[in-house]
Amino acid sequence: MDSLPLDMSHPAVREYLSLIRLQVLTPLSLLINIASVIVCQAVVNPSISKVSKQHQTTISPHPSVVAVYVMAIFAGQIGYCCLLVVAKKPETKKTLIKGPGFSLVLANWVMAIWAITWIMQWFLAATILQGLLLLLLLYSNIVLLVYHPPTSERPFDTMLIHAPMRFFLVLQLALMFPLSLFVTLGLAQNPSSPDYNVHQWAGFGVVLGTNLLGLIVVMVRRDIVWCVAAVWTCVSIWSLRPKPAPVYVTVLVFTALHPLALVLQGRGIALLGDEEQPRVNSHRSGANGSGNGGDSNEIQRETRPPREVDEQAVWG
Repeated sequence: MDSLPLDMSHPAVREYLSLIRLQVLTPLSLLINIASVIVCQAVVNPSISKVSKQHQTTISPHPSVVAVYVMAIFAGQIGYCCLLVVAKKPETKKTLIKGPGFSLVLANWVMAIWAITWIMQWFLAATILQGLLLLLLLYSNIVLLVYHPPTSERPFDTMLIHAPMRFFLVLQLALMFPLSLFVTLGLAQNPSSPDYNVHQWAGFGVVLGTNLLGLIVVMVRRDIVWCVAAVWTCVSIWSLRPKPAPVYVTVLVFTALHPLALVLQGRGIALLGDEEQPRVNSHRSGANGSGNGGDSNEIQRETRPPREVDEQAVWG
């Protein structure tokens, strides 16, 4: 057979082939990512957490809290892979292809390679990989929010596409990339004589900037996923002690500020809706009242008894 009996340039055919590729490549990349992280954490010595402990910074998180966070990302991606197979709606398929798509495949590969470079203590390469990973995730999340925003009509899209990608992005933005950058720039503590107040203002600037950005996102978009992820990263930082006072107080404050901003934003919108409702009702009642008044006049005209005519007045 010289050629396939299909028009490979047809958009529907190309979309179908892209979906088939993602159904193969995405689970494969996720499996490699999980295997790389598990081996580098549980088998190799020094492990990921030991290398992080040897190069602690003012923003170093608690390994156990981050491990649970990464497991949640992996669980979300497993659900994403299942959705790749069972998706039926054209909108969902388009979101899978055009949203995360091959960017997520590359992100999993980059994270798997990063784990190897981290335990080998090739910190410059690890930082470059973290920057590339951040760019991939930032691109995917922007495409999702701009062209394929979450909707209540497709809740599984929100749970299995948007939520894992948002969790992944917040981890890189708030923790992994700044931490790797600190170690590369020599802003880590000396293991032999640790000084927990060294480079405290650099750490303060990072946690303040990333959390302010997250707070803006939570307030503008009422993003509960970003709120949970931001609180989780804050808890991971202040749960590893000791910490410099500026860093510790900042992450502690934002741990409460993120959910508070989400609740107040939702409450404010609800109050605005309650204020607008009486105006709409009064406007409608006024319109109905004027309409009913005209109808009542018509009814009065129709039900008014015939008036007796004075013949003398008419004929003189």
